[in-house]
Amino acid sequence: MIDADIIVGLEVHCQLDTKSKLFCGCSTDYRDDGPNTHVCPVCLGLPGTMPALNRRAIEYAMRVAKALNCTVIPESEFSRKNYFYPDLDKAYQITQYDKPLAEGGYVEIEGDDGKERKIQLTRIHVEEDPGRLVHMGNAERGRYSLVDYNRAGIPLIEIVSEPEMRSPKEARKFLNKLRATLEYLGVFDSEKEGSLRVDANISLRGSERVEIKNITSYKGVEKGLTFEVTRQKNLIRRGLTVERETRHYLEARGITQSARSKEMENDYRYFPEPDLRPLRVQSWVKEIVLPELPNARRERFVAQYSCSLNHARTLTGELKMANFFEAVVADDRKGICSLAATWIADTLAGELNYRDMGIDAVDPQRFCGLLVLLKGGTITDKSGIEVLRVMLDEQLKGETVEAPETIVVRLNLAKTTGDDGALLAAVKEVITENPKAVEDYRAGKNGALNFLVGQTMKKTRGRADPGELNRMMVAALRDTEQ
Repeated sequence: MIDADIIVGLEVHCQLDTKSKLFCGCSTDYRDDGPNTHVCPVCLGLPGTMPALNRRAIEYAMRVAKALNCTVIPESEFSRKNYFYPDLDKAYQITQYDKPLAEGGYVEIEGDDGKERKIQLTRIHVEEDPGRLVHMGNAERGRYSLVDYNRAGIPLIEIVSEPEMRSPKEARKFLNKLRATLEYLGVFDSEKEGSLRVDANISLRGSERVEIKNITSYKGVEKGLTFEVTRQKNLIRRGLTVERETRHYLEARGITQSARSKEMENDYRYFPEPDLRPLRVQSWVKEIVLPELPNARRERFVAQYSCSLNHARTLTGELKMANFFEAVVADDRKGICSLAATWIADTLAGELNYRDMGIDAVDPQRFCGLLVLLKGGTITDKSGIEVLRVMLDEQLKGETVEAPETIVVRLNLAKTTGDDGALLAAVKEVITENPKAVEDYRAGKNGALNFLVGQTMKKTRGRADPGELNRMMVAALRDTEQ
């Protein structure tokens, strides 16, 4: 349920997936290299260096602005944000202040009340990323810290929302929708460490605003805000005041910790960046063409594949999952669209999450083969899940993934039918072994029938069709009563 007293706004910092940094030619791909190996005099902020703006970064930023329904400002401007911190080599950050790239816009989410609602945006602006502190030990009790400037100068956009979210869960939904949009636009690599970082602002109505800095996971945002709601409510309940401050989220402990009093804008002493001209994009922004975005793809899935709205929402929530679904149902093979939507959104997603695997590890052709066996009645749903688990475990172990048909034969998972004497024998065995349940059934206790059917399913290892087995059990009970 939405809590009207909780007010949440987010400042989301997203790295743009360009090949080079915002103001120099240094590579942004440093994952496999050592610290301070992708740096130059410009991104190190050495005296006498001049920034040169990365055109692709601005193009990516405008894509995001258009996709989020923002108004792109014809003329924006870079400024210097002055503060001292070890990972900020110049002692100032080149960012945008009073003249951002874009204003307004919204992100559409499913609210906690189940209804679609628009979370309004304040602005999107472009800035450079600072470096990164590497703590020897941990951030709380580290012996010392080192600075890696490989990240310094990577292009960022900061997306600032209005304080319109009413729960930690809504904040996470906002981030999930935002991440999906960025992935569909092809401007963002969600698998790159530190590619998305969040400053979350939260207050209880009538209290001071508290900022939680640099949360690096979607789950962390929800957990950090949940902790903060509890902390602030406890303070108010005890008659204490919630202080306006900046806090850090300690992910290992699931708590927030006071860092400093909240800075005000005048603490940063903004002034226009003298080495960069104003950015004029009025004609350029008209040339930006957007791909199909999550909402449009969701509507197409409902119309084209007859997916339920909930399944379509899940399938299009991640670009890779949406692409996987369409690869599986290409040309509507064997009429499996509806089955594919259910199995991918529910069963496959759950199994992947349990194994911490990505959907790109699954071969759509093999998965399609499994669905064909299910659609044709060769195997039951329970056997299908067993086949899927074998396929995923083989993939996880780096083994050759067998075809579904091969697994069905090897594990003897083909569906048994009423024509199979073994199924009738199993039914009779269960009736003989469970006289109390038989007596309960004849006394009118319907749950007893489900128990007997369940015991038979165990004997057949889930290979029997539940509907057919139910009918056989009722008939066998009737015969034994006579």
